[in-house]
Amino acid sequence: MSNKKSSRPIRHYQPHASAQRSRRWRLPKWLGMGVALVTVASASAVGGAFLAVSLNSTPLLQGSLTEEESAFFNQDDPITAGNSLQVPRLTRPVNILVLGMKVLTTDVSDLPPEAQDLGYHALVNSFDGLSDTMVLIRFNPHTDQLVVLSLPRDTRTLVQGRMTKLNEANQEGGPALSARSVSDLLGGVEIDRYVRINVQGVEKLIDALGGVEVNVPKDMKYQDDSQHLYINLKAGEQRLDGSKALQFLRFRYDDHGDIGRIQRQQMMMRAVLEQALNPKTIARLPKILSVIQSHVDTNLNVEELLALAGYASKTNSYNTQMLMLPGDFSSTSDYELSYWLPNLREIDGMVSEYFGYGTRQVAASEDPQYLRVAIQDSTGDAIAVDSLVQTLYDSGYYNVYIEEDWNEELPITRVVAQNGDLASAETLQRFLGLGEVRVESTGILDSDITIRLGQDWLDEYGTSSSL
Repeated sequence: MSNKKSSRPIRHYQPHASAQRSRRWRLPKWLGMGVALVTVASASAVGGAFLAVSLNSTPLLQGSLTEEESAFFNQDDPITAGNSLQVPRLTRPVNILVLGMKVLTTDVSDLPPEAQDLGYHALVNSFDGLSDTMVLIRFNPHTDQLVVLSLPRDTRTLVQGRMTKLNEANQEGGPALSARSVSDLLGGVEIDRYVRINVQGVEKLIDALGGVEVNVPKDMKYQDDSQHLYINLKAGEQRLDGSKALQFLRFRYDDHGDIGRIQRQQMMMRAVLEQALNPKTIARLPKILSVIQSHVDTNLNVEELLALAGYASKTNSYNTQMLMLPGDFSSTSDYELSYWLPNLREIDGMVSEYFGYGTRQVAASEDPQYLRVAIQDSTGDAIAVDSLVQTLYDSGYYNVYIEEDWNEELPITRVVAQNGDLASAETLQRFLGLGEVRVESTGILDSDITIRLGQDWLDEYGTSSSL
């Protein structure tokens, strides 16, 4: 691990002399469908008792699975317990593969009359074709964790013995082949159930929830007349309705392409999870269930869905951990197509920590001097940034660099474990003596840890460039 290299030159940062003079010399204290599933889980938990009358063991399938396809999913070992007078509860760790489907009229041959001859490539409510979003979610009552692993659709891997992109598995063999391909990629992780949702369903679910508050990190503008795709969002914290939420999730026209889109998906999922337990959600349950019936295909049954709901509703933000499959962009000189090349060694480590049955590691897994630490300032105070850099240097973190400011003013500093290294992030947070740790992949891509500096640093250390 000590030989990690950044994908681009590290811009080492030396603190200004003024910061060194002013700093107090003391020891620092310190999609698409993922959105839909978390929304349904959180919202359903609020009205679980109301829905208990609908419990049954019939999967909510839109189509059918062959006996061989059904056998791939781990359905023989029950995942719930309870009786007719209780909301079901999870009894063991469960892995759910979520596939977000963006299907156009050009992707299917059997179109309804109203979708024919439109003059553009329209979205259709179908589960065929390439999967546009792939997420593996682990509900683990043994550790009280909710782990979300985003799988880039361009991941280069084996699908039915052919090296291709991971998102082709659904087109070639539906959810069963998708689950098998993901399991093989992750070294044999069992997949218990699957969920497929069309992007139209994501839009309707967000509307059924009453919209969602999200920080749009930058202006997003894009136009594709062939799909009638028009994206026009301004940066900043705002409530997005279903249409605008879909714009936020579908935008990928920046330097990071699909990986940037995955980061926004994780931002949306966390926002939905934190907001969906509003008491007003109870009145919206009929609309949410209606969307499930028309836009979701899953081998979960209602009882299992409610058990997942109850678990998700009790999981705090610290134990909600969002990861991305370790890897890197392919080189155009090596491949004709663009791929996400998985790092199998790092995948093994991530799977062992987050998808195994052991206890969490408690010691930092990386020597601080080799960790790549990126800083994003939300305070607008240059001296505060300098004092943070100096504190990190004093604590043995030498691979530190400054990135663009974060566009949202944060009251609490965030220590983001970009690649899932929770132990190292917790250690760094203890050195700082403040802030909160988040396991998610929304930080700087080539960092191990991204620090988003918040107001609490100013309050604690009294730095101010205006003094």
